[in-house]
Amino acid sequence: MKSYFYIGVAVLFLGALFLPVFSFADDLGTQCAAVTASNTGCPNMSSTDCKALLQQCATYYDQQSAQLAKDLSKTSAQKDTLQSAISKLKNKIQSLEADISQGKIMVNDLNIQITDTQTSINKTSEQIKSSQDEISSILQSVYREDQKPSFVILLQGSLFDFFSNLTYLDNLNSQVTNLLDNNKNLEVYLQGQQKKMNDSVDQLQKTIALQSLQKKENEQNQAQQSQYLKLTEAQYKQQQEAKLVADAASAKIKSMLFQMVGVSQVPTFGQALDVAKAVSVLVPIRPAFLLAVISQESAIGKNVGQCMLTDPNTGAGKKVSNGAATIRVMKPGRDTTPFVKITTSLGRDPYKTPVSCWIPAYVWGMPTGWGGAMGPAQFIASTWNLFADRLYKLLGQTADPWGVKDSFTAAALYLSDLGASAQTATSESRAAAKYYGAAGSYNSMVMRRATCIQSFIDNSTMSSDCQSLIF
Repeated sequence: MKSYFYIGVAVLFLGALFLPVFSFADDLGTQCAAVTASNTGCPNMSSTDCKALLQQCATYYDQQSAQLAKDLSKTSAQKDTLQSAISKLKNKIQSLEADISQGKIMVNDLNIQITDTQTSINKTSEQIKSSQDEISSILQSVYREDQKPSFVILLQGSLFDFFSNLTYLDNLNSQVTNLLDNNKNLEVYLQGQQKKMNDSVDQLQKTIALQSLQKKENEQNQAQQSQYLKLTEAQYKQQQEAKLVADAASAKIKSMLFQMVGVSQVPTFGQALDVAKAVSVLVPIRPAFLLAVISQESAIGKNVGQCMLTDPNTGAGKKVSNGAATIRVMKPGRDTTPFVKITTSLGRDPYKTPVSCWIPAYVWGMPTGWGGAMGPAQFIASTWNLFADRLYKLLGQTADPWGVKDSFTAAALYLSDLGASAQTATSESRAAAKYYGAAGSYNSMVMRRATCIQSFIDNSTMSSDCQSLIF
């Protein structure tokens, strides 16, 4: 199922190169692929229709990316399951190999014992035969003695010697008979042991045969699971590539949508709201909250600073209104050095560019804090530099702290990093406090403004109290 989808995505992107004309009658996927591949936006479309299409395409690619993310998660789980199964099979195979090897060693050992037992049986059989021969000889001697006449016995010797000889032969016969019985018992025992060992060998050989069969089955299963894993890994890679394509298309569409937002240097509330909404497509943040922060910071770009830097070594400056000297306009080194680089790279004169003044504050009689915040979002230069690379990747160009869209985007990134992407009242209030540097009335005012702006977004109206707060 997934393979046809991924192929379809690739076909759409390839096909986009040959689709210069757009029509709402076309399939949405085809239109989105075409507009993504285009370098001229939406030819033959009005700005309103183009914006509507871009919004649909942004949603379309986000849905694709979300589905692919789910597919990747499932495929990853399948990979883990297969890898676990392969590992278990490998362990079983190794265990069976060890058992088979041990079984073969036991068979060899038993065969040696059987051979030794057979040798003992052969020796015992020879001893039995020898004992039988001795008994036969003794019996013949006894018989011969018994057959002698009495007068012969008397002529050959005393009667005592005759009976002593018979007694000796009888004892010898008894001893040999016992030896014969023992040897026969030993032979029976050895034959029994030999049979047991032969039975054990037979059983071991059957076990080895069964284990060898199990090993072969496990090896076949392992090979099959490994093949499945290769296919799954290929599918996972394919899904990753498809997600990268969808994410890249989404980013380009959102960038195009963002660039279509028109705005003046000091935006109207409506323009600022459009920018906040466009930024929320790029960064996961609530537009009302973002605009509330910008409103709190600079009255939505109306107040971007009343001081200018005059001495980068001391951070001293002057008032924009009357040229009066003032202190602590910008922290030397930390902010003055990057400030000069930022303004110079943008073609601005660092000594004629307005920044925020120092808000007089003292601790134990000593002044604390600095001014030097730039643009609508009121970034100090050192903090702005922390986001410069991310802004460049997101916007496709060097960002300007005094640019409305650029500053809104930078503020969104910073606030999102501070936790506002959770889009709850608590997370936003905490992010606002961290943005300012301290909790208190600042974040409370931001949340009041956010409530007013959200009400306008939802109902297209704003109370007089909210109007006095925002405007």
